[in-house]
Amino acid sequence: MPKLYEYMGLVILFYANEHEPIHVHAKCQGRENRAELLLIDGKVVEIRYSAMTGRTPLSAREMQYFQEIASARADDIVAKWIDFFVLHKHVASERLTQRLK
Repeated sequence: MPKLYEYMGLVILFYANEHEPIHVHAKCQGRENRAELLLIDGKVVEIRYSAMTGRTPLSAREMQYFQEIASARADDIVAKWIDFFVLHKHVASERLTQRLK
């Protein structure tokens, strides 16, 4: 379960047995949501957010933070997905301590 980022109390990660489409999960104290990155010609054109079945969704503030990091790091998330799931490389985690507005 590679952790990509820690941001404003959220942990942004892939599950090790993931599947396409490219997506990440955000977790915070047992709450969880997902962001699916939609690509056209290799560029992120949309990010769709959804709750996880059987899990309590993130709070409104946590969702705001999740949207901030997913938008700001969308291209990096795609690159990390390719590194981990296609090229089988290690993906380093980052702790972000400043707001990404």
